[in-house]
Amino acid sequence: MLYHAYELTHAAIAPWRAAAGAVKATLSSPLNPWAYTSFGKSMVAAADVFETTTRRYGKPEFGLHEALVDGEPVPIAERRVWRDTFCSLLHFEKQWPEEAVDQTKVLIVAPLSGHYATLLRGTAEAMLEGHDVYITDWEDAREVPMFEGRFDLDDYIDYVIAMIKHLGPNTHVMAVCQPGPAVLAATALMAAAKDEATPASMIIMGSPIDARQSPTVPNKLAEERGLAWFNANMVSTVPLPHPGACRRVYPGFVQLGSFISMNRDKHVEAHWNFFNHLVEGDGDSADKHRTFYDEYLSVMDLTEEFYLQTVDRVFQRHLLAKGEFDHRDTRVDPAAITATGLMTIEGELDDISGIGQTQAAHELCPNIPADMQEDYVQPGVGHYGVFNGKRWKSEICPRVTRFIEGIEQRRNA
Repeated sequence: MLYHAYELTHAAIAPWRAAAGAVKATLSSPLNPWAYTSFGKSMVAAADVFETTTRRYGKPEFGLHEALVDGEPVPIAERRVWRDTFCSLLHFEKQWPEEAVDQTKVLIVAPLSGHYATLLRGTAEAMLEGHDVYITDWEDAREVPMFEGRFDLDDYIDYVIAMIKHLGPNTHVMAVCQPGPAVLAATALMAAAKDEATPASMIIMGSPIDARQSPTVPNKLAEERGLAWFNANMVSTVPLPHPGACRRVYPGFVQLGSFISMNRDKHVEAHWNFFNHLVEGDGDSADKHRTFYDEYLSVMDLTEEFYLQTVDRVFQRHLLAKGEFDHRDTRVDPAAITATGLMTIEGELDDISGIGQTQAAHELCPNIPADMQEDYVQPGVGHYGVFNGKRWKSEICPRVTRFIEGIEQRRNA
């Protein structure tokens, strides 16, 4: 019923959205004398705010058309190089003017936690300067028909392994937030199997490897509520006419609501400022607001089984941290990782994955040589700032590049 209520609400406000559009078009017309008054500008701004906050946002485009390499622009072609039912692997292929330059392969594993992989546009853009970048592009569960089957946490790990194998040896894997445990498990399984494609390094960022460390509000909620509560209150059935009708999912709009409620005052202030910028004619500030929220408000659904297994195994029973995590009846042993570099990155102000949750990966991987490990805490940034924004571009990304270069030098020595 939750999803049906959401759809009905969206349909109910459609006439109001149309009215807001009419007000905006009428009062912003240069032929209307009211357009130059404070009243007219305020009404246009109010209509604009209403429209942007009630719109249904589709899947954004990455829009990465070129990368700066050594200060020179290089055209980028976005290509799909691997695909399965619930995920595609995208390659930001550089169109070199001469003979191809050999750059390290980096697979960015985007979170499957409500937002599209385009949330990591800034992450990929910064990494493109010195690396050959690939990224996972997870499918919206409401767009996947029921006959395509289930998708759970074990499937997720299988997908990560399949994509790493597709890219082959000497691939560096970057796990941003939620996929950290899955990437660590996938690497451990490949290392135990002595797979030649076992990643050259793992860069794990703001991730709940051990959610017991410095628990945040989401961590505490997962601990306080039983799995049955999450199933009853956070999972709903996709209605018609979506292709995934009848599939049980954790809706993206529920995840978005949870994120917004954590920083409600901040979001209210941002929209109030947006309104004032529109009234004042401050187009640059208004455009920055639109750019951020066009991405932030674009959400996708997760399959019921993947969501509930993640809550259960990662946030409630902490199986990986306890050494009790199984993948299809095979025990995952991070101690099997011996030749893969490990870098962990955390944000000082992260209110999603607290300090120590990502660092825990080092303790779980005791057989990685000390000179192949690095732990870094970025001062002054929260969760989003770990992988996006000025600090990411100017301070964190260069550290990641240096770490990868160090691993490459060690492997080639």
